[in-house]
Amino acid sequence: MGPWQEVPENSLLLATRAGTRVVPLPPPADAVSGLIQAATRHTTAAPARSRSAAASADPSTATPAPRFTLDQRLPADYLTDSLRRDVVAGLSATPKILPPKWFYDARGSDLFEQITELAEYYPTRVEERILARIAPEIAGATGAATVFEPGSGSSRKTRLLLDALTARGTLRCYAPLDVSPSALEQAGAALIRDYPALTVAATVADFEADLTVPHDAPSPRLITFLGSTIGNLDPTERREFYDMLRADLGPADAFLLGADLVKDRDVLVRAYDDSQGVTAEFNKNVLHVINRELGADFDPDSFAHVALWNEEEERMEMHLRSRYAQTVKVRALDLSVDFAADELMRTEISCKFRRDGLTAELSDCGLDVRNWWTDEAEQFAVLLAVPSR
Repeated sequence: MGPWQEVPENSLLLATRAGTRVVPLPPPADAVSGLIQAATRHTTAAPARSRSAAASADPSTATPAPRFTLDQRLPADYLTDSLRRDVVAGLSATPKILPPKWFYDARGSDLFEQITELAEYYPTRVEERILARIAPEIAGATGAATVFEPGSGSSRKTRLLLDALTARGTLRCYAPLDVSPSALEQAGAALIRDYPALTVAATVADFEADLTVPHDAPSPRLITFLGSTIGNLDPTERREFYDMLRADLGPADAFLLGADLVKDRDVLVRAYDDSQGVTAEFNKNVLHVINRELGADFDPDSFAHVALWNEEEERMEMHLRSRYAQTVKVRALDLSVDFAADELMRTEISCKFRRDGLTAELSDCGLDVRNWWTDEAEQFAVLLAVPSR
């Protein structure tokens, strides 16, 4: 039996087979709400105080810095304007193309969460198992004080890294970046509740155009890009992404990437064309989004979901196939679009990678792969890269 231990107020003594530890209890829900309200009022445009004024201020009357801040870098009409540009360009192209980011309204996000639970869809499940195994090793290799995550969403898998870095005692800041303020606020509320010593510096931005880490985020920094989102970018887009990333990396920083690997064609096709039809509904959701936001008259039932393996490009592709010749009107754009019978409209690419090729393209952009982890079946990889010397 170990020695007696005094437990501070608002704490819990947790006993497990691994030993005992004191865990601070989260603040009540109304306290979290107050933190979020204070944070969303924070703006980077606030006038700076001089160093002498700060030094002479009465500490007893100073307002503590909020643990959650939200930096809005997008204009109010950014998403609407982007959707308009993408729909005009994509429906006027040959072949027609719609970017996959427009799947993800509230309904689309819910459908994707359902997809991650399907037996056929392995990437999320396998990546989480890898991260659970290697998170302590990543924490030891990086000693990160800040975790910066572009396209963070709910930040679910990232908690494995936050736990490992917290246990190591280096983590001070989590800096998520996403186009959705509400997703950032919800994730931020949960994180400051569950990690009492953590500061969350959220940024509303589009990672395809802005990968700047918050200027006051402490170093060293770990930039994470999980979920094989990198596969949604073609080679030119990936090069632009790596170049933006490399420009913002300091010598002590590191980049953690999740990437889906080339494998048996049937395994890949089943992952993007499940037996329950959830992926088909997810694919068609882009039509619902355009109907709602731009006054289009797409009939989703007049399109069929198609998942194809592109052998030459080594990527999965999702398409919508017009079941018959039809014309679609997009009223907000004063646009009329003709579809031929069986015409395909591409809605997503998901590139799959080989170790040599992915390592080479990172090296070409000034990033050296130091660690490469995978599962036993080598379906998915997580790799850690650092700036080239």
